Amino acid sequence: MVKFEIFSDPICPWCYIAKKWLDRALEAYPEHNFNIEWKPFQLNPYMPVEGMARQDYLDKKFGSRQQAIEAYKLIVETLVKNKINIDFAAIEKTPNTLNAHRLIFWAGIEGVQTRVVSGLFNAYFRDGKDIGCHDVLVEIASKHGLRRELIEKLLSSNEDREHVKNIDTKARQSGIKGVPMFIIDHTYAVSGAQPTQFWMEVFSEIMENQEFVSSKTN
Repeated sequence: MVKFEIFSDPICPWCYIAKKWLDRALEAYPEHNFNIEWKPFQLNPYMPVEGMARQDYLDKKFGSRQQAIEAYKLIVETLVKNKINIDFAAIEKTPNTLNAHRLIFWAGIEGVQTRVVSGLFNAYFRDGKDIGCHDVLVEIASKHGLRRELIEKLLSSNEDREHVKNIDTKARQSGIKGVPMFIIDHTYAVSGAQPTQFWMEVFSEIMENQEFVSSKTN
C-alpha cells in the first residue's frame, strides 16, 4: 500500500483546489490501494483563537485591498477554468484552524478523515461557515461519521492540542514552507496544487510498478 501524506490547511484555497483535482484523479482509479493521510499545517499559526474579520486579515496580509485582489487573481481564474466553486463573499471570518486540525486528526483515528476534510473545505469555502467555532466543527463531525458527544467533549478539552501542533512544527522543521504538500511513500515530495492529469499519470506509474513487483515475486 502506497502512503500519501497531505499537509494542508482547511482555509487554504489552493489546498481546496488541490483536493478537487486529486479527487477527480482518484475517481478514475477506483481500484487504487493508496493510504491517504491528512496532516496539519496552519497558514496562520499565530491567528487569535477567536479568528479575525476576513477583510481585515486580507488587508493586513497583503498590505492593501488592491494587493489582495491581485494575489487572488490566479486563484479566481483557476476556479473559473476548472468549474470549482468558492463563495468568497460568504466568508466573513478567517479562523484559527488548530481545532479544525484536531478534528481531522481524530477523524483519522476513526477512519473518516477524508470525509471530514471535505466537510471542512465545503463548510468554509462554499457555505462561509466559521470552522474555528466549536458548534460548527461538531456539526461537521456528526455529519461525517464521528460521534457528536465525543467531539464536543474533546473540543472542550486540550486533548491532542500539543500533538497536532508538534506535527505542524516538525513539518516546518523538515523544510515545508507552504501547502498543499504531498509526501508520497515517505520518499517523494510534490509541492502545490497539481492538476488531475498529473495525478493520473502518477497513479498509473505507481500501479504499473506495483504490478511489476507483484509479477516478480510470484
